[in-house]
Amino acid sequence: MNFPKGFSWGTATAAHQVEGGNSNSDCWLLEHVTPTPFAEPSGDACDQYHRYREDIAMLAQLGFNSYRFSIEWARVEPAPGEFSAAALEHYRRVLAACHEHRIAPMVTLHHFTSPRWIAARGGWEAAPTADLFARYCERVARELGDLIASACTINELNSVQMLQTSGLIAPDEKIAGSRWRAAAARAAGVEPENFSAFPFCCRSICREVILSAHRQGAQALRAGRGKFPVGMTIAMEEIVAEPGGEALRDVALEAERPFLEAARADDFIGVQTYTRERFGANGRLGPAPGAELTLMGYEFRPQSLVAAIRRAAAAAPGIPIIVTESGIAATDDSRRVAFVQAALEGVLGCIRDGIEVRGYYYWSMLDNFEWIFGYRPTFGLIAVDRATQRRIVRPSAEYLGRIARANVLEAVGSAPDRNQALATN
Repeated sequence: MNFPKGFSWGTATAAHQVEGGNSNSDCWLLEHVTPTPFAEPSGDACDQYHRYREDIAMLAQLGFNSYRFSIEWARVEPAPGEFSAAALEHYRRVLAACHEHRIAPMVTLHHFTSPRWIAARGGWEAAPTADLFARYCERVARELGDLIASACTINELNSVQMLQTSGLIAPDEKIAGSRWRAAAARAAGVEPENFSAFPFCCRSICREVILSAHRQGAQALRAGRGKFPVGMTIAMEEIVAEPGGEALRDVALEAERPFLEAARADDFIGVQTYTRERFGANGRLGPAPGAELTLMGYEFRPQSLVAAIRRAAAAAPGIPIIVTESGIAATDDSRRVAFVQAALEGVLGCIRDGIEVRGYYYWSMLDNFEWIFGYRPTFGLIAVDRATQRRIVRPSAEYLGRIARANVLEAVGSAPDRNQALATN
């Protein structure tokens, strides 16, 4: 039940979801137009922009050795070609705090949010965005690369395709003429056809733009200060065909293929898995009848991670796998513990079968702003009191922290779980 020496144990966040006040981003703009696809605005989020030191220290205290977080492009380049020395210095302090606590920082350069000016220039449906993203990556690598332990270019490059077919976005919001897109374009001072925000893209060109941005961004990161592995993260589900659903299953697998092929040129593949998708003759079937559901409406199925890891390993032989996201939104923390244990049992099985899995990052460190769903889904190992920003460590955090410290899978109930409240000022 031991994990390999040097295994990365971490949690993950995204800047917009935890930092707060990310007012120059396209996502903030979309949160504040009418109509909006968001349940509520992000506001102060978890105020991690100011509380990062306490949060990083908490991870170290729990036993983790890595932290995956994102650098916010909208802060670093608030206007075209205008890079903020203050923002870059802030992220340098965040990186330094990780090293002070022996936490290896895994940095994501783009986690769903872009500067407003990018969205107003066509966003990820405009070919020049790939070059602009590479320029941003070059500046980050030049200023911060010596402190980065590993880097992901773009979070879930394939999420655009997945959202368009998953039903998470209403049908009228899958097309360029959606009302919220028009409202956002008016707020940005451009025509609707010139406004596009990731991951709400609707034109087919976005796939090539995103893949080009990844390739150029990875090259820029490797050419900068420091030497660290660079990869992409891919949203992957266990994809199952019920009788009659084989053709639709194959369509879903084919949509994923270009991204896995592109990952063959990378230093690792980030696999991000939460549940499975079932297909029948007439389309997606949803969770199995009687299945336990998470707060997101997903089927509780931690074993889906095994299927995703094996599929990624088969598609890109020889490329190491890192589980960059795996988690559950739940009110009962014991179900989170059970989810983590089952997911890690699957990871160990893959390792025993010769697949090189180098790390596991739980999503998420904190209860945070879960995009269009707002603050209702609670994924965090650590709860956040929305009124005071007080952090409250859940038993699941201590459970996974003990595993991380020992590098050995611990059976549920083999050590006492303790609730511990940690307040930050």
